[in-house]
Order: sequence, then structure tokens, then C-alpha cells
Amino acid sequence: LEILIKGLRRLEYRGYDSAGVGIDGGNSKEWESNAKSIHLIKQRGKVKALDEEIHKQQDIDLDVEFDVHLGIAHTRWATHGVPSPVNSHPQRSDKNNGGVCLEFQNKGKNLESKGYEFESETDTETIAKLAKYMYDNRESDDLSFATLVERVIQQLEGAFALVFKSVHYPGEAVGTRRGGPLLMGVRSDHKLSTDHIPVLYRSSGKDKKSCSSIPRTDQDTCLFPVDEKAVEYFFASDASAVIEHTNRVIFLEDDDVAAVVEGRLSIHRIKRSAGDYPARAIQTLQMELQQIMKGNFSSFMQKEIFEQPESVVNTMRGRVNFDNNTVTLGGLKDHIKEIQRCRRLILIACGTSYHAGVATRQVLEELTELPVMVELASDFLDRNTPVFRDDVCFFISQSGETADSLMALRYCKERSALTVGITNTVGSSISRETDCGVHINAGPEIGVASTKAYTSQFVALIMFALLMCDDRISMQPRRREIIQGLRVLPDLIKEVLSLDDEIQKLAEELYKNKSVLIMGRGYHYATCLEGALKIKEITYMHSEGILAGELKHGPLALVDKLMPVIMIIMRDHTYTKCQNALQQVVARQGRPIVICDKDDQETIRNSCRSIKVPHCVDCLQGILSVIPLQLLSFHLAVLRGYDVDCPRNLAKSVTVE
Repeated sequence: LEILIKGLRRLEYRGYDSAGVGIDGGNSKEWESNAKSIHLIKQRGKVKALDEEIHKQQDIDLDVEFDVHLGIAHTRWATHGVPSPVNSHPQRSDKNNGGVCLEFQNKGKNLESKGYEFESETDTETIAKLAKYMYDNRESDDLSFATLVERVIQQLEGAFALVFKSVHYPGEAVGTRRGGPLLMGVRSDHKLSTDHIPVLYRSSGKDKKSCSSIPRTDQDTCLFPVDEKAVEYFFASDASAVIEHTNRVIFLEDDDVAAVVEGRLSIHRIKRSAGDYPARAIQTLQMELQQIMKGNFSSFMQKEIFEQPESVVNTMRGRVNFDNNTVTLGGLKDHIKEIQRCRRLILIACGTSYHAGVATRQVLEELTELPVMVELASDFLDRNTPVFRDDVCFFISQSGETADSLMALRYCKERSALTVGITNTVGSSISRETDCGVHINAGPEIGVASTKAYTSQFVALIMFALLMCDDRISMQPRRREIIQGLRVLPDLIKEVLSLDDEIQKLAEELYKNKSVLIMGRGYHYATCLEGALKIKEITYMHSEGILAGELKHGPLALVDKLMPVIMIIMRDHTYTKCQNALQQVVARQGRPIVICDKDDQETIRNSCRSIKVPHCVDCLQGILSVIPLQLLSFHLAVLRGYDVDCPRNLAKSVTVE
């Protein structure tokens, strides 16, 4: 139970509104009798509330220890059915706790109940009922758990990540995924039989024979500790839930069925698909537990804002050589010539990742001299956007599991475009399904509102632009200017972070307002969008990012002496136009707060309040101008009394459309 609850706490950052556990029931020290019932404890609210509910249970002896035990636990974010104990996961197949219990991430297809009684409003429960229906109508008693699950997922549409536990198969666990993330951690103090688990295929999808006919004990077909020593397996949607127990993990692929029986792990698939690798490797993660702990900070978001001097260095480490002005991106090296021959770049993303694309579009256009489209993944799919073989499509996602971006990726692959992933999560769906890509290496980002992932995505796209023009003589002065800007960037970020106390005082003046406008243009339009999104996400204030060139086309009507207006004005090619916009706001009795170059005396003189940031090369200045807005949103949320890391209604990894 401690492992399950602690694992849920590690996943709290994803956003959720209820939680639950399913464990072997009863009190006898004999495990066999315990496994004949499943004890479900579910609670609305935080994991802490679930933990308190567990300790209130009269019929659980918390001191019992088992030689063999299987528990499942899940945090749920309500999509179908309101947050409540009955709608929480795990979901069960029948009310007496017999049958199948499953942990679920994302959604499957609602199927007819076949006369089985439903108790929740969730679409998930239909999967448990379907499993029970198929078990009740099995053709023989030797039907294995893995085969049962294979049959269930053949009936499902949509994305899911599932773990099944059943009284009919005591001590066995089966996990499977399609679209949703699922990995397996393995912990053993003893030598394991293999570090590559072969995938077992059926000869035909019509074959009704049990999977138990496939040899399980042969070290060539499954994973187990040699000499029958102890082993622990962890099914998890995120490595942060298991990293304190083990750094050895197996990333499951779509439609894999992973079965643990008597301490042995085997991986099954119904049919072989094109390009399918015939084994799953045990990988060693570099993540450390302290990376996901808050340390001396009050929240993960605050910690991650202040980690940005290090996270941008980690994004560039081993990739940018500042002495000879070269950029190396190992994940693209096999495809860079093909990318350089393309006709168009399409950047596809959602939310903050979309803003990273908007922020770098101008420098990408400048250095590649290609048309660059930046698309919101949901809108891109809604329009059935034309995509061609000579397009290169980038998919930008912190988690690498964003549902709309994943669907857009598959859409582009069907049309033979080259696909490139920009993600922060090794082993994620986008990083595996794209042709090539760049891991941004920002480290685990726990706060729902993305901060360091945004600046690292920004840097990764800049590095790509530099790589694209490394052989263009005319571009070399500009390349050197940008690379030397990257060299000093970490120190300049530290300088901006030193403004924290000043920004906190500004937040104290603004936090009672209902709205804030953020204006800029050129390289800083994306900063306005991203700053406004941060304020929306965690402070629940209305905020709007406005392109300063559009000021007279409507937004100026909002400006008066009461409306807080933040303007971003930097010394680049839009400087004069931004000064004009500033005068327009002042003329309407607006009291603009300006984020500007610390040496720009004219702007400082014309504004009622200024946040002075250091100067950097124009295309990198957006990194320095967004950090004050990240800090401002953080302090506004704290002053308004909100949970900074877990804003209402939002999840870290958006795995549903």
C-alpha cells in the first residue's frame, strides 16, 4: 500500500480529481485466500484523502505482509462521469468484487452491457464488464488471462492504458496500451534471465487456443530472476512513479499485452505489424529521485522556473560547440540532408508547445528560407490540412503523449511526410513514432503549467535552425551571433530571475484585478500568448495576449485607467512600432507595465512601471522576456490562494482529445 500511495503522489502533478486502489482482500496471512477477493478503496479529492480513507478501513489488517501481492492504483481526471468514489478507478466487473478489476488511463469504446449491471457513469467500466462477459462465455477453462485481455482490446476503439487484476487469476497481472503511455519497471537484486524480452505472436488472430500453450518458463521467451529469486514488477504511466524503486524499465508499444504470471513477465501481440521490433529491451533511466522533489521551493512550478539556467544548458549540452560555432543534433543526423531538401516546415503542437513554435517561426524562416507553418494540432486535424511527401512535420510536446499531436503525427505519416519529434520524455509515443527527433533534456517537469520545457523547446528549435544553415556562407555571421547568444543565455536567465522580489511586489498590486492584457509584436508575440496562458492556467484571471499591430483593430477599446496592460518592447526591428503602441495606450489613460531592455531609457521614461531585463540577440530575447511573466503568474496564483502545481480542470499530460 505504501508503494501504491507513494506512486500516486508522484503522479499528482498530472492533474486529477479522485483516486483509488485495488488490493488483495481479507486478513488471513495465507495469500491464496486473500487473492480470492479484491478490496477496492476509492475517494474523491487528493491522494491524501484516499490515504486517510484506507486507514479508516476496519476489515484490512495493515500489518499483514505477503510473499506475493498485486495491487493497482490510479488517479482519475473526470471526463465521463463527475468526480465521485463510484466513478473513480479502479473499475470492477461486478459488485461483489469478483471478476476483473482494472486501472485505466484514457477512454475506450462504450459497448452494450449484455445484461450486466453498471454502477458508474464512466466509459471505463464497460471494459471491465466486457472482460467478465468474455470470461463467462469462454470456450474452455484453460483460457489464460493474457488471451482474455487480447480479446477484450480487439473490441476497443480509442486510446487507453490498462492494467487488469482478477480473482479468477490470483497473483497475475496483465497490462496493455494503445495511445496511452504504459511502462514496466523491474526490480530484482538477482540476475535476470534476459535484458531483451521477445514478443510472442499468435500464428493467427482467429486462433482460439490459450496463450498458456506458449512456453512461459523458457528463458528465451520471458523475463524472470534466475534461481527463482524475488522480483518486483511495476506497471506505471510515468517513470516518476517508479524511479525511487528502480531505474530499469521496459516501454510497451501499442497493442502489447504484458502478462506477469508466477514472477515471470512475457509480452504478447495478436499479430505482427510492419516495422515491429521483435523484442522489448530493458532500459536504464538516468532520472534521479531528487529531480522530482521540490527541494527548498514552495512548489514544483517555482522550482522549475528557477531551474531554467540549468535546463537550457542541459538542452545544449554536447550539441552546441561555442568555440567553433557548430551544432550537432544526433537524433537528426541520419535525416538532416533530407530535411534540408524539403519544401516546407510544419510545426504542430498544443498549448505552450504551440507557443514555442510561434516563438521560433521567424528565425526558422530566416535561417532556412523555407515557408514555416505553425499549427494547433486539433485545428490541423479538423481542417484535413494538405500534407505532402516533401513536407517536414515537427511534433512538439513536453510529455510526448499529447493526444491531438499524436493523431496529427499519424495523419502526416499516412501522407508520407518526414516526421520529427521535439519532446522531453524518453520512450514517449511521439519520440518512438516519429522518424527522428530531439529530446530537449529539460529534466522532469512536474508543474502542470509548463515553464522550463517551453524555454528548452525554444532552444531546441533554435539549434535546429542553426543546423539547417551550417553550410551557407552568407548565414555565417548571423549563426555566430546566435550561437554566442546561446553561450551567455544561462547567465542572462539568472539575471532575470534576480528580479523575483520586484515581480512579487507587482503581483501584490495586480492580484485583485479580474483581467490583464499583454501586448507585443515580432519575436515577442509568442511571449504575450504564453504569458497570458500562464496567468489563465494558474491564477484563473482572464488574460489575453494581443499582437500590438492589431491594437487599433479592436483591443484598444478595452484600455482604460483601470485595465492592467503589460507591454513587451525590445530594441529590435519592431521597436518604433511598439513605441507607437505604447503612446496609444498612454493616450487612453492606460498605465502600462513594460518589460524592456535595461538600457532603454526612452521606454522606461514613457511607462508607469518597467521590468528591466538584460539584452540578448533578438531571436533569443523571447526566453528572457517570458520569465518575468512566468514569475508574475506564479506570485499572482499564490496571492490568490490557489494550488500552483495542480490548477483546477487541467492535467499535465493531455491524453484525451
